[in-house]
Amino acid sequence: MVQTIEELVRVGEALGNPVRVRILKMLCEKEWYVYELAKELGISRQLLYLHLKKLEKAGLVESELRLEPNDPRAKKYYRAKQFRIVIDNELLKNLEG
Repeated sequence: MVQTIEELVRVGEALGNPVRVRILKMLCEKEWYVYELAKELGISRQLLYLHLKKLEKAGLVESELRLEPNDPRAKKYYRAKQFRIVIDNELLKNLEG
């Protein structure tokens, strides 16, 4: 997953905030609609979107817009992507950049 110094830094920054780690933990358990996730975390949707954007940029989560029956609005759902991160001497020696 991580092949460059920049990618490793993005993952480190994404996981360097307790709220983002909690979000990722919740998304590993199930997918969430943004409104429900913000409510559960007790934060605004705007702040949640900032956290999700950082997690998405690091390649840890993905989103999908969905139209549901009897609801004219598209809803954005997030879920964790499959990932495995092992940071060891070999990874660091082989990083590009």
